[in-house]
Amino acid sequence: MTRYLDPRSDLVFKRIFGENPDLAMSFLNALMPLRPDQQIVELSYLPTEMVPTDAIQKRNSIVDVRCRDNTGRQFLVEMQMYWTEGFVKRMVFNASKAYTRQDFEAGKYSMLKNVYALALINDIFDHETDEFYHLYEIINRSNPKEKIEDMEFVLVELPKFTPHTMSEKKMAALWLRFLNETKGEHDIPAELEENPEISKALQMCRESAFSTAELYAYETFWDAVYVEKTRIYDAEVRGRAEGIEIGEKRGEQKKVAEIILNCKQSGLSISQIALIVNLSEDEVTKTLTNHTDS
Repeated sequence: MTRYLDPRSDLVFKRIFGENPDLAMSFLNALMPLRPDQQIVELSYLPTEMVPTDAIQKRNSIVDVRCRDNTGRQFLVEMQMYWTEGFVKRMVFNASKAYTRQDFEAGKYSMLKNVYALALINDIFDHETDEFYHLYEIINRSNPKEKIEDMEFVLVELPKFTPHTMSEKKMAALWLRFLNETKGEHDIPAELEENPEISKALQMCRESAFSTAELYAYETFWDAVYVEKTRIYDAEVRGRAEGIEIGEKRGEQKKVAEIILNCKQSGLSISQIALIVNLSEDEVTKTLTNHTDS
């Protein structure tokens, strides 16, 4: 049985969408909120000089594909392996750089073309809704129909996606299924193999299409992802444990303060209260002062 590499990995994703304009065009037309008259009809690649260079950033997320259509519009595509707090700001930062670095005659701002950013996130960041497709636009809050179309952002939470949630957009559903379901040794669903674009992408995911060195890089990528995920999980667990400990300490301090106040109201002296709560007289006095002030 054929073994397929995971297309969400840096190496495979770039080979599919960073070397095949026809597949990148199909992918973007399917997933971006473009009207029929806005569809991409021609695509060329741009240098990815905005890729983060430090090792940790590079493991976490990479500007995988940066391209421009025949009208001058730019499209940035990222694959984010897990959610980080600063991701959206970095996404806006990269899109803003792409927008401001356009060539145009001085003062003729009307020549500036739109920039679209698409982020595919292999994680869940919005736990308040089942929606997996998030479109962010610059709108007039008092009249949402009025919007500035120069920049748009789409974030897709891959773990939330199920085929029936996008039944009205067949091509988008097929591409997202391709990203979620293509890995390991298993039979590929017929509806994926029968689509020309998806079938071509599947051929590029075959393990046999990669050299020994490339397969080593592929495994190294996933090892780094798993290590980083474990580090983040451990930090979250420690944070929760520390939060519980702090909460318990604050609860104990509140109880002690209540005892001190009750003892004082009962007419006991500072020295007597200190013996009861096992604190110094200075600490008892400080507690009484703080609660009197509050």
